[in-house]
Amino acid sequence: MEYTVRPVAYIRNERSEAIDDQWDDVVSTVELAHEVPSDALVGLADFSHAEIVFFADWAEEVPPGPWHRRPRGNAEWPDVGVFAQRNKDRPNRILLTTVAIEAISERSFTVRGLDGIDGTPVLDIKPVFRWSVPRGELRVAAWSEELGEGYF
Repeated sequence: MEYTVRPVAYIRNERSEAIDDQWDDVVSTVELAHEVPSDALVGLADFSHAEIVFFADWAEEVPPGPWHRRPRGNAEWPDVGVFAQRNKDRPNRILLTTVAIEAISERSFTVRGLDGIDGTPVLDIKPVFRWSVPRGELRVAAWSEELGEGYF
């Protein structure tokens, strides 16, 4: 079975390569695709955050990439499966980031911390509702806390 998706927007920023860290320093504009009407953004200004679902067309597909590995090749971290990490090289190269909305214009909006490079196609944009975020305390792997120290 084959599925078809289409970009609803594109990421615009000054990053041209997938560098692993310092994404909070990157200001991005999410610009609607030409065929998407500006009405699609009506009401988004009422929200502080959005989830951006995007297609990492610059990443490797798994397979042929590994189904498991040590995150960032760090020998001190465990060898874990692709579904236990947020690596860009994924089975379908689909990524998700929650971002703070800084400004909205007629056909675009500005965010900080979106970890996609310039020209990356956006597949969906979803507002963050209070009830749509995790409730209660999160349990995470210790190595993931270390990985995240410089990410944003």
